[in-house]
Amino acid sequence: MTFILSFIIAFGVAAIAGQILVPMLRKLKVGQSILEEGPAWHMSKQGTPTMGGLMFIIAIGVAVLASGWDVLKAGNRTHLYVFLFALVFGAIGFIDDFQKLRHHANEGLTAPQKFLLQLAAAILFTVILRRVGYLTPDLYIPFFNVEIKGVPWVIYMIFAAFVMVGTVNAVNLTDGIDGLATGVTIPVALFYMGVAAWYGRNDVAVVAAALAGGLSAFLLYNFHPAKVFMGDTGSLFLGGMVCGLAFALNIPLIIPVVGFIYVLEVLSDIIQVVYFKKTGGKRFFRMAPLHHHLELGGWSETKLFCVFSGITLVLSIIAFLGVMDQFPV
Repeated sequence: MTFILSFIIAFGVAAIAGQILVPMLRKLKVGQSILEEGPAWHMSKQGTPTMGGLMFIIAIGVAVLASGWDVLKAGNRTHLYVFLFALVFGAIGFIDDFQKLRHHANEGLTAPQKFLLQLAAAILFTVILRRVGYLTPDLYIPFFNVEIKGVPWVIYMIFAAFVMVGTVNAVNLTDGIDGLATGVTIPVALFYMGVAAWYGRNDVAVVAAALAGGLSAFLLYNFHPAKVFMGDTGSLFLGGMVCGLAFALNIPLIIPVVGFIYVLEVLSDIIQVVYFKKTGGKRFFRMAPLHHHLELGGWSETKLFCVFSGITLVLSIIAFLGVMDQFPV
C-alpha cells in the first residue's frame, strides 16, 4: 500500500509548507488582482496571496520521489514523467502569475503564448511516453470495455494534444472561487488512485495519491474564506496532472465523466462568448464561467464547493465502474 504512504507524505509536507509559504507570500505582497467586472463582493479578496499552488506542487514532488523510490529502482519512471509533465504546466502558470504580479494586473501571458507553450508540452509528453514504451496508439472506450487498436500516431497525437490543452485550461477556468478547483480535483485524484490500484499500477497510484494528499492539505488554506489562492501556477499544474494520469492509465476518454464540472465550466464560457458575438452584446449567462453565473444567482461559495465536489465524487464512482473491466482483478 505504497500509495497510502504517498498520500500521508504529501498531506504532511503541504500542511507544513503552508505554514511557511502563506506568511512568506504575504510578506512579499504576492497578492491576487481581482477582475472589476466580477461579482462585487470578490473585491474584498484583493491582495489575498496567490501562487499558493507551490505548496502542493512541492509536497507532491516529495511524496512521488519518496514513495515511488522502489518503483524507480525497478526501472519504471511513469510516475516521474506524469509529475514532470504537470510541472511543465505549473511552470507556464508560474510565468503567467509572475507577469500578472509584475504588471499589477489580472492578465499575464497572452492567450497565444499560453496555447503554444501548452501545446509544446502536450506533444513532448506524448512523444516521450511513446518512445519509452508507456503509451500505445490504442484507445480504450470506457463503459463498453472496447479498445480501438492501432490508431495512426499522427491522429492520436492530435487527439492527445487537444485533450491535454483542453483539460488544462478547463481546470484553470474552474479555479474561480475559494476551494472550488481544489474540491473538484480531490475526487478526481482519488478516482485515479483507485483505478491505478485496481489495475496493479503502483507507479501511477503513488502520483494520484500524492495529488489527493497535497490537495487535501491545501484545502485547509484554500477553503472559504481562502487564506491563499493556488494561482495559475497551481491550476495549470492540476490540469496537467488530471490529463497526465489519464493517459498514463490509457483512459483519456474518461476525462469528460470525472471532469464533468470542468467541461461545464468551459462550455459555459464558450456559449457566453459565442452568444455575445452573435447577439451584438447580449449575455446568455449572468457571468461566465458557470460558477459565477450561479454565484450571481444567489449561491454561496460554500454551496458551490459542496455541490460541484459532490457531483464530481458521484461521477468518479460511476467512472470507476466504467473502466474497472479493462484489467479485471
